[in-house]
Amino acid sequence: MKRIPLRMVREDLLHIPQYPLPDGFRIRFFEKGDEHHWARVEASVDEFDSKESAIEHFHKEFGPYIEEMIKRCVFIENEHGEVIGTTTAWYGSLKDDGEILGRIHWVGIVPAYQGKKLSKPLLSAAMNILANYHSKAYLTSQTTSYQAVNMYLNYGFKPFITTPSCHEAWSLIEDTLERKIIK
Repeated sequence: MKRIPLRMVREDLLHIPQYPLPDGFRIRFFEKGDEHHWARVEASVDEFDSKESAIEHFHKEFGPYIEEMIKRCVFIENEHGEVIGTTTAWYGSLKDDGEILGRIHWVGIVPAYQGKKLSKPLLSAAMNILANYHSKAYLTSQTTSYQAVNMYLNYGFKPFITTPSCHEAWSLIEDTLERKIIK
């Protein structure tokens, strides 16, 4: 499938779907020094070429905001206390109007744990955090992550269309998911 970036928005943070973690897993917040866990997870899902480049990116994007990360970044740990997933309930602007929205940012579950019903509890946890700070949220993704996009749609996120490539992206998603999205 052609990889086309896309953006999605949720106009409110009410009625967030809630899913429990399977037995043996727990969600915990980021602690100072956890950037190596974040980097390992994100590198494992091919967001970066290596753990080292992921750590470098972490320091650029989040280094000055460690106190915010402690309140906004969550991890899933397995029964052995190993971090196997992460996401961040971050913030940013969807448009150039200066409005700050919540942002689901850097969602990742290591491949060996994908398909084990961990994504929904992780997303619910992040959205619950966002609801403490924001009234609406957005995220960025890409057409090749169509399974995640399907989950985001089920959580109430809608396409945010700004360019002609957005129409191509959502047409690909509709065809792949066999689901009408753009009305």
